[in-house]
Amino acid sequence: MSAEPVYQDDPCDPEVILGRLPEQERAEFLCQYQEAVDAARDPGGYKRLRQVLHVWSLAVIAISRPGYYEDLAAVRSGAARTIPAEAAVPGWEQRLAAARARQR
Repeated sequence: MSAEPVYQDDPCDPEVILGRLPEQERAEFLCQYQEAVDAARDPGGYKRLRQVLHVWSLAVIAISRPGYYEDLAAVRSGAARTIPAEAAVPGWEQRLAAARARQR
């Protein structure tokens, strides 16, 4: 018995991102992607292209969550209930201190 390799789509593949985005988000993705592709013609712009694809791959995850648009509307209107990072993220102070130390 041999194991078959499991193929997984690359979440940063622009076709995967486009296929998973709802219609109302696609135009913005395509605009940002095209700008990043144009900038990537110069080797210095390649990093920006990778960042755009990474951010949109994360957006796909967030947008696919039920209630995303309702939560977004609540945040924009100021009606969202917020929780301080210290309460929401275990070890927040230590993580923050470590990140600040890396920046020095």
